[in-house]
Amino acid sequence: MAHSEETPTMTTPQQPLRSGFGAASTAADVIEGIDLTGKVAIVTGGYSGIGLETSRVLRAAGAEVVVPARDPERARAALKEVDGVEVETMDLIDPASVDAFARTFLASGRPLHILVNSAGIMANPLRRDARGHEAQFATNHLGHFRLVARLWPALVAARGARVVSVSSRGIRFSPVVFEDLDFEHRAYEPFLAYGQSKTANALFAVELDRRGRAAGVRAFSVHPGQIVDTGLAKHLSTQALRAAGAVDAEGRPVRDPARQQKTAEQGAATSVWCATSPQLDGSGGVYCENCDISPLVTAENEAEWRAEPGLPGVLPYAVDPEAAARLWEVSERLTA
Repeated sequence: MAHSEETPTMTTPQQPLRSGFGAASTAADVIEGIDLTGKVAIVTGGYSGIGLETSRVLRAAGAEVVVPARDPERARAALKEVDGVEVETMDLIDPASVDAFARTFLASGRPLHILVNSAGIMANPLRRDARGHEAQFATNHLGHFRLVARLWPALVAARGARVVSVSSRGIRFSPVVFEDLDFEHRAYEPFLAYGQSKTANALFAVELDRRGRAAGVRAFSVHPGQIVDTGLAKHLSTQALRAAGAVDAEGRPVRDPARQQKTAEQGAATSVWCATSPQLDGSGGVYCENCDISPLVTAENEAEWRAEPGLPGVLPYAVDPEAAARLWEVSERLTA
């Protein structure tokens, strides 16, 4: 990938643009009037939850859409209403599988204009990949890091590509703990591991943008909101979801965009906005939510931000350039 020496140092401020969209905006709202004919998009996790809606909307706007999936048959069934999406085999936790998918895509000779890293796992019991890495970090971060590295020639060939990493307000649970990424020396807590992986997604966008901008590759991370009926919460009990206010007494999802409780259509909006909006031309390396750039959470308002899910904001440690550079180096070593 591009080296840092040749890239300009100007960064996009972590400040809202007042985009005109908001928490209740849908993916269809933000892409209205945007023509993606001739553009190629890859959406990981593009067959369920917000990934499915992302695939649907990008395809409707004219893009060629490729969805890599661990279970291609299941993906094809989920995408049967979306005409013309290509499904290929890929398992993010398996490096050989990521490499094989990337080789197949590169062999097609196509540039890659949009890459949305939407696949992820959340709060599962302790699992490790074949190399011993904790599964949430391995899947949510390392798998996507490897995918971007392997697809780099196609991103550069687009002469203007965007990479969107789906992070989460789960960043609040943990920074990246460089001293013990894989929970070898501390007790495993599913949400600490999830938080670490989502902070890694945000940091990845910071350093990818810094390294990629000279080659026209810009990167963003997004908090999609809380969308409970995507399958992501399958490791959580109904009691836990009820205690979190995510479902009502009957187990039905609570929808309140002002408190970040969204539908899949609303949840996909920020990913699609980051992937396609001309409002972000020349920008990158920022964490976004509610179809806008998030403000930085300050020490003075952190307690209020943590208590109030409707308050937008990103913790400084999730967009810290030094941590982002360190994570990049560690990730290169772990995926070499």
